Amino acid sequence: MANIALERTVLASIAIASDHAGFEYKSVLKSYLESKGITVEDFGTDTGAPVDYPEFVRAAARSVVKGQHHLGIIVGGSGNEAIVANRLRGIRCAVVWNEQTARLAKEHGDCNMIAIGQRQMSEAVAVAVVEAWLTAEFKGGRHQRRIDRIDE
Repeated sequence: MANIALERTVLASIAIASDHAGFEYKSVLKSYLESKGITVEDFGTDTGAPVDYPEFVRAAARSVVKGQHHLGIIVGGSGNEAIVANRLRGIRCAVVWNEQTARLAKEHGDCNMIAIGQRQMSEAVAVAVVEAWLTAEFKGGRHQRRIDRIDE
């Protein structure tokens, strides 16, 4: 797990959503974030019963676009659920699988959402990934120029 303290991160709140394949880690991550004093709104699902993920992911992403939440986290089986979030203008959601990809998602892409695949990593890695992303800082410069081109 990363040794960087989350206290450096100033967040109003985080939207979190999952499908059935990510429900277990979503619950773990939600508890972890709340233990750090971060407000988390859970957009579902509420069980491990099979569901279609688009409605849950879209609701969480919309809340980020509207400014109701500063950031968002999606947990599915693979992380490819990010496809839904990235359909919304203003969302930059990266599929992350380790601390380095999470850190780079923020440093280079200023990603306001990440997607984690529960079937792709251990629970401890999932927590470390979230911490790395939350504590990373956007580097701006050439990266901002690239983000501006995405938004054209």
